[in-house]
Amino acid sequence: MRRNTMSCETKHPILLVHGTGARDRKYLNCWGRIPKALEKAGAQVFYSTQDAWGSIEGNAETVKENALSAISETASDKINIIALSKGGLETRYMIHKLGMEDKVASLTTLATPHYGSKTMDYLCQKMDPTLKFSAEIVNSFYRWQGDKNPDFYNTCQQFTTTFINQFNREVADSDKVYYQSYASQMKKPYSDMLLFIQHAIVKKFDGECDGIVSVDSAKWGEFRGIITAKRIRGVSHADLRDWRRFGPSGVNIVDVYIGIVNELKEKGF
Repeated sequence: MRRNTMSCETKHPILLVHGTGARDRKYLNCWGRIPKALEKAGAQVFYSTQDAWGSIEGNAETVKENALSAISETASDKINIIALSKGGLETRYMIHKLGMEDKVASLTTLATPHYGSKTMDYLCQKMDPTLKFSAEIVNSFYRWQGDKNPDFYNTCQQFTTTFINQFNREVADSDKVYYQSYASQMKKPYSDMLLFIQHAIVKKFDGECDGIVSVDSAKWGEFRGIITAKRIRGVSHADLRDWRRFGPSGVNIVDVYIGIVNELKEKGF
């Protein structure tokens, strides 16, 4: 019933900000069924087009451009941002460093590594030559895909706890913006075979996770809880963006987003 009402007709438009390794375009986005469901429920939805492997600082400039464009197109004065994974860090940077605190009504982050990753600490220390070698391949591929400034090696460094600790000291939350966050969690390594190996590694170093980001690292602002399923599978990092176009048993990812936007509407955003 909620999908067929105007439950997502928020005061301000919605900007979806993707995470690392993903690319968004209006007709080729990485959010599966989510955007259309939100629009059907009354939301005005826009996409961020930052690089898949760009730096936080560089991508934040693109997020700002996309946010201002959406505000202008809808004749609004502010925007609500829903950001996945690293997109949440880029949005936080944009708000504080790029003078956008008066233009952002709310920031909702999902599985954003707000406190970094001990897994990346280990990989960046022990596998530095491999990362440097891989960077040439990854950068070339994503440049071909449309990235303007892919920087795989340095982007990996930006997930380390050393970098993020300094980032959090320099990038403060604004009192003018409502910040809320969600985590997601796989219950077993085989909950998502796409992230089977990653889950085992991240859980070893960082604890309970969704295969990429730990639950503890995802908590920021008002923590709204863990998105998971009642049954054995849980919810993976890939599930959060409806990658397969169907949800894990026991939870409907589309309805999760509809619920998030509906609550933003009820809060007056």
